[in-house]
Amino acid sequence: MPELPEVQSVVNHFKPYLLNQFIHSIDYLNNYEKVFETHSSNDLNKHVANQKISKVWRRGKYIVIDVSNGHLCIHLRMTGQLQVGCNKTDNTNHFTALINLKNKSKIYFKDYRKFGRIYFFKDLSILNYRLGPEPFDPNFNLTYVFEFFKGKNKDIKSFLLDQKFVSGIGNIYASEILFLSKINPCKKVSVLSKKECQKIILNSKKILLKAIAKGGSSIRDFKDTSGSKGGFQNEFKVYQQEGKKCKNLGCFDLIKKKIIGNRSTFFCDSCQK
Repeated sequence: MPELPEVQSVVNHFKPYLLNQFIHSIDYLNNYEKVFETHSSNDLNKHVANQKISKVWRRGKYIVIDVSNGHLCIHLRMTGQLQVGCNKTDNTNHFTALINLKNKSKIYFKDYRKFGRIYFFKDLSILNYRLGPEPFDPNFNLTYVFEFFKGKNKDIKSFLLDQKFVSGIGNIYASEILFLSKINPCKKVSVLSKKECQKIILNSKKILLKAIAKGGSSIRDFKDTSGSKGGFQNEFKVYQQEGKKCKNLGCFDLIKKKIIGNRSTFFCDSCQK
């Protein structure tokens, strides 16, 4: 599933195509109307047709397109991709939706597994209720993190994946953040020191900013809107590195893999305590 850096990369590529343009209509394709999670096709177009796009941004793993009377939100889920226009090599059976702009541009939603969704919200209160602070938000600070962890007995890896704790981080970046922080992913949050919490906060920003600069990570299906793959997968220290030598200087241990919360977790037993 695309995580924060991949979604931000899509947003960065799409802004020039969408900003200050007017929506003509949004259509579902291949009889897949349930791509519109919150409205029927007719109701959705009543809200967005002829609306000017004033902002294109990201909230957690959602692409948010602001119009004057609300917010169009796109969640790519497992295999969703957005692209401008339709290529001759495209299998059109994989298209689930089409955004038609008044300038004649067409934005296709391609989704091999068809889990991706398009929502319309009059305001973002429902989305904000589901999501914790952004990793770059000033509210994601030591006071918030340390207080959030008090009395809780869950492991730190699971919390980094909990979108109500912090939004946008997924399996790839949680492993990389904890490796850089030298914290074992199985460690219970109730015993984390303030120094360890601060490391998690700072390294979340560091890893995510680096990944955004590299255009995200392309593991399976992710490509940006130009069809290019991300480059951060070439920077992985632990993710999918099971059995390889730890990349920390002076460590000769091998990267291990463990299932935590039904997700593969990669770490160095020697470096992460």
